[in-house]
Amino acid sequence: MAETVFAPWDDPSEKPLIRFRNVTKRFGDFTAIDDLTLDIFEKEFFALLGPSGCGKTTMMRMLAGFEDPTSGAIELAGQNIAGVPANKRAVNMMFQSYALFPHLSVWDNIAFGLRRESSDKTAIAARVDEMLKLTRLEKFARRKPHQISGGQRQRVALARSLAKAPKLLLLDEPLGALDAKLREATQFELMDIQEKTGTTFVIVTHDQEEAMTVASRVAVMDEGRVMQVDTPQQIYEAPRSAYVADFIGDVTLIEGKASARVSQVAPEAVETDVAAIAAHLPRSAQPNALGMWLHDKVLAPVIGPRVEPVLQLPAPDESEKASSADTPDAGIDIAWAEGQPPLIAIDADPALDGQTVKLALRPEKVAISKTKPDAVNVLRGKVIDIAYLGNLSTYHVELENGAMIKAQMANTRRVSRRDIVWEDAVWVSWTGTAGVVLAS
Repeated sequence: MAETVFAPWDDPSEKPLIRFRNVTKRFGDFTAIDDLTLDIFEKEFFALLGPSGCGKTTMMRMLAGFEDPTSGAIELAGQNIAGVPANKRAVNMMFQSYALFPHLSVWDNIAFGLRRESSDKTAIAARVDEMLKLTRLEKFARRKPHQISGGQRQRVALARSLAKAPKLLLLDEPLGALDAKLREATQFELMDIQEKTGTTFVIVTHDQEEAMTVASRVAVMDEGRVMQVDTPQQIYEAPRSAYVADFIGDVTLIEGKASARVSQVAPEAVETDVAAIAAHLPRSAQPNALGMWLHDKVLAPVIGPRVEPVLQLPAPDESEKASSADTPDAGIDIAWAEGQPPLIAIDADPALDGQTVKLALRPEKVAISKTKPDAVNVLRGKVIDIAYLGNLSTYHVELENGAMIKAQMANTRRVSRRDIVWEDAVWVSWTGTAGVVLAS
């Protein structure tokens, strides 16, 4: 049986758990959130991603009840929560500092919120034990926060936030205090816990890798506006703007003027426009008027009438055939630098003809070699710098017109046996579908 893909945002019958409707938030003359409309669905792990000051924390504070919108409406499970106090919302928030009580044990920290709402000690103990098991903290239950590691404190804060079974859990930069190795491991723990509990998570982060790893969908924000909401794959592979392409991952943006790619000779012309075809043929000796008269009057009875040659374009050689197959007459050409060949994007919209566009190229989609490859897009340059990343190396290549482009290669060989080094003359190449064309 095929696995069902979790994508409620693609199902018109699904109702969002959270709805922002034309929400604006101002602090004096400063607009932190600008007319924002956004839907978040139940059981999503949703990421708000953007640089400092983009409005993501303000959105979270409004969801938590610490701020009210200046205008617009925020709905949780169909209820407008504007004006509802923070302690009356089915929402919990996990802070970056974790805010654990240093004088209480791990067990008591998790039980704290439950004790404020219930006096049923048996139910509280069962719930705390369930949270300890979920976060794998059973053997640390009687320790104080200063007696456990940073990653364990993070799990205590998470267990305490989940203990009251909120509909929505807000996580404000939850992994910012962890080292890189622990942060990576904890990301997968968060995903596992979210899946097991079915709680809707909304995480605020400026870490692109973190958002791309944990989230079912990502909202990329800038200056109080959502620039794109999509799955991590779509955000990376099909950004809708130069801002999103540049903010997510590594990219080279090449600006130029687009022109639609069309066939040079219409198919009908090959059969009907003999004069046009003849203009493409090499000149060769033709019989003069006397020669034609001799053939028609003297030789025709013996060898038959003279037959006019059928004019046709010469068959393409093998290299032309390959080029034709690899580069169909579709998409656009991008004139980007004087003296340089146009860049070809065969899946771009021909309606962009005449417009200024940007071609976004991810470095892993750009090949680099010392010999000229047989590819749709090929440019010559020189290696200026090499960034060694362990499993990968990123090559910074200066093209003949001074522009820079990045290419990436897997390090399948030892560095000492690397074929391409600094100052090498190289070719960079990519396919007709490798880049994403964006309106400039």
